[in-house]
Formats: sequence, structure tokens, C-alpha cells
Amino acid sequence: MSTEADLDVMPAHTVDAFHRGRFWLVQPAKSGHRAGMDAMMLAAAVPSAFAGRLADFGAGAGAAGLAALTRCSSASAVLVERAEEMAAFADATLAHPANAHLGHRASVLRADVTLVGTARNAAGLADNSFDFVIMNPPFNAAWDRATPDDLKRQAHVMEDGLFESWVRSAAAVTRPRGGIAIIARPESLRPILDALSGRFGDTEILAVHPRADAAAIRIVVRAIRGARGKLSLQPPLVLHDTHGDRFSQHTDMINNGLASLFGD
Repeated sequence: MSTEADLDVMPAHTVDAFHRGRFWLVQPAKSGHRAGMDAMMLAAAVPSAFAGRLADFGAGAGAAGLAALTRCSSASAVLVERAEEMAAFADATLAHPANAHLGHRASVLRADVTLVGTARNAAGLADNSFDFVIMNPPFNAAWDRATPDDLKRQAHVMEDGLFESWVRSAAAVTRPRGGIAIIARPESLRPILDALSGRFGDTEILAVHPRADAAAIRIVVRAIRGARGKLSLQPPLVLHDTHGDRFSQHTDMINNGLASLFGD
């Protein structure tokens, strides 16, 4: 169990409450990726009644995986992270005393989700071993939001063929009829759908708009392994009320783990 002394040896960090204090995240204060609403929306794509084994690809400090666990009381999660620095933050998050009620339901796996075949299995990502995979992959173009922070660049900047390689691995480790959820920018929709094709079906797309009269800034795509149903467009999520910066009531509920994104 983490103590204040243990945290003293961590790089500069903050300990932040999510879901109104139902879990806490130990995350970098300066270098690397800091979790926010993207992680909460991704977690909210998991159905509320989900009771299986979840993989959080590119988990960082563990925000999305733990957010799913606080709403899905019978689920378990594996936080899959390639960068050792971020995996150490995930370890610290699970060991934090405020997360003792979740620690036995979650674990950290240091692995590269782009591995294939026997290498992927050897890394701990066995075929057909999960019921749901969620992912918030790096989706910025190399020239977009350039940063000298290498750890942050790894978390934010997209590599060529990223969606294909991540979804390929998700298809391998997900059991038949298992689920996948991805959050990304709208311009990533085509490569996401291409990667899902032949692997996942019954695909649902939900657009996230800052306001009702503004273009979408995120999409959340959810699908079922091996399904053959048609693609559907779900009612959008509008983050803010018409006037001001206040979150809408529904957005606030999603942000705090009190509602699911797709209504289930």
C-alpha cells in the first residue's frame, strides 16, 4: 500500500479526485499525459451492467480503467501501458490508500499493444482473454501540438497505422461478442472504421460537441467482436449549456460516473 513516503520518491505529481472522490489518480504534474474528460467519456462507453474483464489500452495512470470500475461494480480491469514512467504512476494509483476498494479488481500490465502473435501473448495479452477493450490512443498528427516532452509526445502523437495495429490487437484479445470502445477526433473516423471492418460490427458512433451549434470535437466509437449488424449514429453528447461554460446535467453525470454514454 502506498504511503506518503512512497510518493515522495515519485517524479513531480498530483493526486486528483475523480468521480467525486470515488477514486483518486496519481499522475504527473509536468511531464507526460494528464487525464481529463476524454478518459471519463471513454469509461462511460462501457455498459453499466458490464461484469467481465476489461483491458484499458494505453492506460496511462489508469483513469479510464478505474472510472469504468467505479460504475461497473462487478468488473475487473487490466491497465495496459507501454511507457515505464506512466506505468509507475498507474502502480502508485492502485497502491494509493484511497483506492483500496478498487485495488483487488485492477492490475497494471507493462506491454506494447502493437505487438503481434506470440510476442503479444508472451507480453501478457493472451488471445480471447478479455470481454471489453477501451482505448484512448494518441490521435494528434505529428505536426499538431508539438511538444518537447517526449513522454507527452508518446501519449499524444499518432504513429502511422496506429488504429489498425491497436484494433488488430483488441480483436485478438477480445472474446467473441466482446466489446471495444475508442475515443478520438472526428478526422480519425475513417481509419477507425477501416480497422474495425471484418473484426467488429454493430458499430455505434457518438459525436461530442462543445455546444449544440458547434462542430464535434470528439467521437466515441463502440462495436462488438464478430457482430454483423449495421453502423448506427447515436444521439450526440453536448458538453455545455447554451450560455456559459457550465457542463450540461447529462455531461456532469457522465464526468462523475453517474451515467453511461450510450444509455445502457
